[in-house]
Amino acid sequence: MKYILEGEETERLRFRILEKDDFETWQYLFEKEKVATFLGLDTAKNAKELCQIWFDKAFHRYENELGGMNVLINKKTNEFIGQCGLLVQTIEGVERLEIGYSILPQFLGKGYASEAAQKCKEYAFTHNFTESLVSVVHIDNIGSEKVALKNGMTLEKHIESYDDIPVNVFSISREEYIHQLNKK
Repeated sequence: MKYILEGEETERLRFRILEKDDFETWQYLFEKEKVATFLGLDTAKNAKELCQIWFDKAFHRYENELGGMNVLINKKTNEFIGQCGLLVQTIEGVERLEIGYSILPQFLGKGYASEAAQKCKEYAFTHNFTESLVSVVHIDNIGSEKVALKNGMTLEKHIESYDDIPVNVFSISREEYIHQLNKK
C-alpha cells in the first residue's frame, strides 16, 4: 500500500496498519472532549459511531491508495499509543500529502506524536512521494499545532472552512527539509 509505513520504526515506536480488532482501544479517543470537533466529525454522534466513521474512512483509504493512518505501538510495552500517517487530501482543489496524527489521551504530552510525525516526514521525502507536506490543524488544537511546528513546518495559510471547520495549514517543502538536515 502506497504511503503506509507498516514495519517502520522510531526509537520508541513501531508502525503497523490498523486492524478491525483495534476498534475498542481506539474508541476511547472519541470519548474525550473536543476530539470530534478537532477531527471535523459530527459532535452529535457517540464515541462508537465516531470510531466507526474513523475505521470506515481508514479502510477506504487503504483500499484506494489514499494513504492512511498507521497504528503506533510502544516497542517496550507493546501498547497501542495512537495513530499517525500520510494522507492524500484535497485542499482548496489541490491534492496534497498530509501528515496526520492522533494520540490516545493517556499518552499525550510524551512526544509520541512528534516522533511519529518526524518519521512520516522523513519517509515521505526519502521515498520521493511529494515536494511538500502539510498538516491540517483545527485552529483551537494547540497540541497538534505544536507538533507541526516541532516537525519543522511553518504556517502556510488559514482556511476558514475546510470540511466545515476553521483550520491552519502548516507545511514544509523538500528543500526546507534538506536545509534543516544540513543544519544539524
